[in-house]
Amino acid sequence: MLDYKLLLALAAVVEEGGFERAARVLGLSQSAVSQRIKLLESRAGAPVLMRVTPPVPTDTGKRLLNHVQQVRLLERDLQRDVPLGEGEDANPRLRVALNADSLATWWAGAVADLCREENLLLELLVDDQDVVLRRMRDGEVAGCVCATEQPVAGARSLPLGAMRYLAVASPVFIDRHFAAGVSQAALQRAPAIVFGPDDRLQHRFLERCGFSESFPHHLCPSSEGFVRLIDAGMGWGLVPALQIRAELASGRLREILPGRYVEVPLYWHYWRNGGRLLEALTRQLAAKVLQGRP
Repeated sequence: MLDYKLLLALAAVVEEGGFERAARVLGLSQSAVSQRIKLLESRAGAPVLMRVTPPVPTDTGKRLLNHVQQVRLLERDLQRDVPLGEGEDANPRLRVALNADSLATWWAGAVADLCREENLLLELLVDDQDVVLRRMRDGEVAGCVCATEQPVAGARSLPLGAMRYLAVASPVFIDRHFAAGVSQAALQRAPAIVFGPDDRLQHRFLERCGFSESFPHHLCPSSEGFVRLIDAGMGWGLVPALQIRAELASGRLREILPGRYVEVPLYWHYWRNGGRLLEALTRQLAAKVLQGRP
C-alpha cells in the first residue's frame, strides 16, 4: 500500500522547486520533508529525486508523480460525492503545461467558463510547444497543450486544430533590411526574434521558403514581449495571426513574405484516469477550440 503522505512530499518538492518551499507548503520542517523523501526511496528501492537545483525526478520518481497527479483528481471527484471534511487538498490547483502563444491568444476564452462553474484553480506552466510534453511525461502536470500528437503512456490526445504563424516586422525594419526584398544576404544581416533555445519556428519557416536556417537573433521568452520587440523595430519573427490582427489591419506590422506562413498543429494531452474534472476540461476545450480552430 502506497503512503500518500510520502507521495505528496515528492510532488511538493518537484512542484515547488526545492525542499524548503515544499516544507512551507506542507506545513512541515525541511528535515521532515527530507525524511519523507528518504522513506519513499527506501520503500521504492530506488532514488526518486536527483538532488540538483531545482530537484529533478528520476524515472521512478516520474512514475510516482504521474500516479499522484491522477489520484489528486480522483480524490476531488470523491470529495464532491462523499464529503469527508475540508482537507488541505480539498480544492487543489490543476497543473497544466502549455505554450506561451496559446496562453496569449485562445486559452483564457476556452477555459474561463469552466473555471467559474467549478471554482477551478489553474497552475499554468509555460514552455515551448515542442517541449511541454516533457512536463507530462515527468509527472509534473495533469494535462498539456503541445505540437506532438503521440501521447505518453497512460494518456490520450485530442487535436485542437492548427495555429497559423506569420513572419512579420515593423515597416521601419522592412525599409531598413528588406527594401530590395527578402534575400539570403538580407536575412544574414537582419536580426530575428526567437522565443528560446528550443524554438525552431523561424528556422522551419526559412527552410520552407528556401533560405538558410542560420541567422542572427534575439532570444525573448515572452509572447507579449516578442511582439513588442518586433513592433519596436528590433527584428522580425513568427507570430500567431490571432495575436496581431489589429497590428496587421492598421499597418503597424507587415508580413515580410506575404502569403507565406507556418501552421503548427496543437493537441491537448490528458490522463486517461484523470477523473471528472479533467474530462470536463477536455470537453470544454473540444467545444470551444475546435469550433473556431486556434
